[in-house]
Amino acid sequence: MTPSRSSTADSAPELVSELDRHLFNEGRHYRLYECLGGHLLDGERAGAQFAVWAPNATAVSVLHDANRWTAGVDRLFPQASSGIWAGIVAGVGEGSLYKYAIDSPEGRRDKADPLAFAAEETPGTASVLTRLDYTWHDDDWVGQRATRQSGAEPLSVYEVHLGSWRRRPDGGLLSYEEIAGPLVEHVTRMSFTHVELMPVMEHPFFGSWGYQTTGYFAATSRYGPPTGLMALIDACHEAGIGVLLDWVPSHFATDAFALANFDGSHLYEHADPTRAVHPDWGSFVFNYGRHEVRSFLASSACFWLDRYHADGLRVDAVASMLYLDYSREQGSWTPNAFGGREDLDAIRFLREMNDAVHTGFPGTLTVAEESTAWPGVTRPTSEGGLGFSLKWDMGWMHDTLTHFERDPAHRRYHYNELTFRALYAASERYLMPLSHDEVVHGKGALATKMPGDDWQRRANLRLLFGYQSLLPGKKLLFMGDELATWREWSHESELEWSLLDHPDHAGVAKFVADCNRCYREHEALHGYDLDQAGFGWIVANAPDVGVLAWSRKGRSDEIVVTVANFTPVPRSKRMGVARAGWWHEVLNSDASVYGGSGIGNLGGLEAVEEPWDGQPASMACALPPLAIIAFATRSGEAGP
Repeated sequence: MTPSRSSTADSAPELVSELDRHLFNEGRHYRLYECLGGHLLDGERAGAQFAVWAPNATAVSVLHDANRWTAGVDRLFPQASSGIWAGIVAGVGEGSLYKYAIDSPEGRRDKADPLAFAAEETPGTASVLTRLDYTWHDDDWVGQRATRQSGAEPLSVYEVHLGSWRRRPDGGLLSYEEIAGPLVEHVTRMSFTHVELMPVMEHPFFGSWGYQTTGYFAATSRYGPPTGLMALIDACHEAGIGVLLDWVPSHFATDAFALANFDGSHLYEHADPTRAVHPDWGSFVFNYGRHEVRSFLASSACFWLDRYHADGLRVDAVASMLYLDYSREQGSWTPNAFGGREDLDAIRFLREMNDAVHTGFPGTLTVAEESTAWPGVTRPTSEGGLGFSLKWDMGWMHDTLTHFERDPAHRRYHYNELTFRALYAASERYLMPLSHDEVVHGKGALATKMPGDDWQRRANLRLLFGYQSLLPGKKLLFMGDELATWREWSHESELEWSLLDHPDHAGVAKFVADCNRCYREHEALHGYDLDQAGFGWIVANAPDVGVLAWSRKGRSDEIVVTVANFTPVPRSKRMGVARAGWWHEVLNSDASVYGGSGIGNLGGLEAVEEPWDGQPASMACALPPLAIIAFATRSGEAGP
């Protein structure tokens, strides 16, 4: 007969300290991965120490190969009244598979370790004992990270799904280390500052792209061991590339081997059926009101920054966390204690998580995918905000793509889709995304959204990329968009790399690279990215001709002026500028090297002291069709 929890309590060894238990139960433990989970022991104490939270359990034991997966042989013991069970198990070592056998009044459940560092490759579901031993080579990068990721520095992100970026010739998945070299080479060539990896946390269903998580502390084994992911991140850092990781605290997979009904009770998820299941994804919603759940999630956030040296987290589906009525019908949700729709527990968690990250790992970023007008997403928690570093500008993405999908003949009636953003751009610290969400589920590739023939579609695409790059705000582009692919993204196959053999597609890729270089090299284009201090409209009321023009200024005396023609008609226009003198043409999306028609301004223009557009000087410029041009100058700039 298995001993009950009460019968062993007095003799239980204390393996999890009183301080760890106290912080965990209060929701203030941010490094649970140091005391819970499976940890290999050295020397005479060979074996491993295990600790797991299961307050509803009557008995817990470890199942593994050496005990023939027999429950009750390698028992764990309650750690005071914390709900944690812990013990030392002999006969296990590096690479051992294990699970917990959890007995409760509701019966027995065999569960993977919620804090395991690795998992058996699917369809297996066991946890894997492993040490996260890796020798890092990124001291220089980490030392400069706070400066590189400050708001005044460029941030241009390449979003990547590892399983479909590149594959082996037979269609098989590459390992983390096999991906590292080609990825670093491509990102460097394209001049992105960062990569963002779609979730690499363990997930059983490949088709969820990682957003249905089961292992919040385990890098997915599909691409190799944890040290492989470390090597990939290290290689990026050595090349001067930052790494952001997608992280999903908004919901979790319902698979029976993982967190769901973990100890026979609704431990991680809500017991209230109206709150337990996410209506959009059929997954479980975390109970943020439970202190230990907040400790678990905040520790997961810190873990990836600590052990994997990630430079930040992109937090998925924040809007779904903030509202009790998110995607729910009227009458199917319960208001909070004050009668409102806000999830007060989730708000508390997000603030605590952001404070834990920014305090524990200065210079790292948290980026909110938040699709509503929630106030203060990027305001410090000390000022009542949520405390995120950046927020995805979903409004810009929606309005911009809506405008670009229109026939150019009709764009004149929807000019506000381009100009509205300036009214709110300083309200948050924004990142402008063109993400995977826009090229899946029947939406088509970005290129196929554009109107016109193939040449016009590519011209529109270059115009879109230039428009994103030259406006204030940090940038994100999904993999494959730089290839001007015609195919909607699929996680089942690699990108169409053969398109780069075609000059027209290679030209779009070169333009994306030059957009990134221009953005990085001109301080005027990034110094005030996160506010409107350096931004001013020059032409914002000319819908009949489909032209927009604006000015950017940074902390130096450099000025960059951008003019965009959203119609397929070449134009000549006198444009007002801030000073007389020589203006270099630093970017032109219609250049023949990009596949354009080659209309331009012969490298630059001389502005004269003739007021125009409310500016003290002006210059006459040629505007190519469906194109964007940027000019830059400094005080006393001389012409050629």
